[in-house]
Amino acid sequence: CGAKPVPSVRRPLHSNHAALRNKKEQQEAIEHIDEVQNEIDRLNEQASEEILKVEQKYNKLRQPFFQKRSDLIAKIPNFWVTTFVNHPQVSALLGEEDEEALHYLTRVEVTEFEDIKSGYRIDFYFDENPYFENKILSKEFHLNESGDPSSKSTEIKWKAGKDLTKRAGQTPNKAGKKRQHEEPESFFTWFTDHSDAGADELGEVVKDDIWPNPLQYYLVPDMDDEEGEGEDDEEEGLEDIDEEGDEDEGEEDDDEEGEDGEVW
Repeated sequence: CGAKPVPSVRRPLHSNHAALRNKKEQQEAIEHIDEVQNEIDRLNEQASEEILKVEQKYNKLRQPFFQKRSDLIAKIPNFWVTTFVNHPQVSALLGEEDEEALHYLTRVEVTEFEDIKSGYRIDFYFDENPYFENKILSKEFHLNESGDPSSKSTEIKWKAGKDLTKRAGQTPNKAGKKRQHEEPESFFTWFTDHSDAGADELGEVVKDDIWPNPLQYYLVPDMDDEEGEGEDDEEEGLEDIDEEGDEDEGEEDDDEEGEDGEVW
């Protein structure tokens, strides 16, 4: 005999209505969430505008202090080359000849454009030097209305045979050797590199890390000097111990002589 057909399960009508109602409620909840999110986004945009206005205000207020700081820095020889050599990321880009050229660097200035969001410029001021004719080397970073980054810089007028960007295999400076960076590209190639203006690491380091407080890097102690001092201290300590040992031995000898020479 043939198999009996399995009767289809009929769901209660009220169950279908409940599922439809739940689906409708979920859809309404999603629409309300989207509306609330739009409000949050609107407030975030408003906050960004307000923050930008505050930043613009305080950027203007900071300018006289930046100027005063620059005037004071000018009284300290080799301030900027020392600062760059002491900075871990910048020092990795410096060869010995770069460092020599940077000894003529007298002033660094970072200027954010008035609206701040459209970009900034970094100016390097140099004394007369044997490497190039320029008194000022600058690099600007721009962000257009579409959000596309770009950069431009001063063309370096190298003196004959002094173009550091064409010297392959510069000897790393002392700090660079510590970090095991062999044959670094010249620091000055940065002025000709516009390949990725939106991710210019050196520009961001100078603007966001060094410029706000260069003194913290200028004052970084030389690790070689510290190690040398530590070794001297250890040697002095060992000498003191030896001297104390000799004194103790002398005292013991005196005590023994005193005991032998006592009269009862």
